[in-house]
Amino acid sequence: MASSDKSFALRRLHSLLGVIPLGVFLIQHLVINHFAVAGPESFNKASDFMWNLPFKIALETLVIYLPILFHAIYGIFIAFTAKNNVQRYSTFRNWMFLLQRVTGVIAFIFIAVHVWQTRVQAALGHHVNYDMMADLFSNPITLILYVIGIVSVIFHFANGLWSFAVSWGITQSQKSQNAMAYVSLLVFIVVTFIGLRALFAFV
Repeated sequence: MASSDKSFALRRLHSLLGVIPLGVFLIQHLVINHFAVAGPESFNKASDFMWNLPFKIALETLVIYLPILFHAIYGIFIAFTAKNNVQRYSTFRNWMFLLQRVTGVIAFIFIAVHVWQTRVQAALGHHVNYDMMADLFSNPITLILYVIGIVSVIFHFANGLWSFAVSWGITQSQKSQNAMAYVSLLVFIVVTFIGLRALFAFV
């Protein structure tokens, strides 16, 4: 396989994994967290249900950890090697290109910290429940950093939908790409609302 063909294939795989399974997992994760809006008992039941899923470790490894490692590592490579294409795309699209790379780096750091504060702590014997999360967010600095992290992750996903549609030939015309930009914006607004509402339910 030629170098350009290999790069194209890797970029398409990178884009695909950002939507399936990672995008699907992101929405599912935020929806589970959103149960906190209904109170501690509701969140704890939802959290315990996810924790007690059969084959959980295998599912997490195949659906979350391996895809996110590839997506993150290759994404960081793109972030530090790619250049804005001012001849092909508008100034707006170049800003989106830049923000996609910046939020990707923020998302990588945020997810690593979040995994340490939740999944790793659970593996060490701590019970991840409403009280644990409420205690975590009682620190205003942590709360602010989580707002930045959540918004960055959601923007990265929503804006990535536009790139995914282009990479996979779903939106080839300028009109369809413009329409996809509005779809991405709508996804960003809706999912951000869910994510931040869930976050502040712990405060």
